[in-house]
Amino acid sequence: MSEIKQQIFNELDALEESAIKLRSTAVAAGKQTDLEVAILTEQVKNLRDKNARATEIIDQSISILKKLK
Repeated sequence: MSEIKQQIFNELDALEESAIKLRSTAVAAGKQTDLEVAILTEQVKNLRDKNARATEIIDQSISILKKLK
């Protein structure tokens, strides 16, 4: 009977270790996801800024071309 109890305790210990590893993996994945979102947000902001500047330059170019006609 004590062997069965010991086996149960050993399996519970192994299960607890697996749960700890999974929890750690989930936390790390969450941090990585947060970092990826922050990077993508910054990239989108930069692209929007560049797009706005490009639009300004195009508008200025069209204005100059219209004046040259």
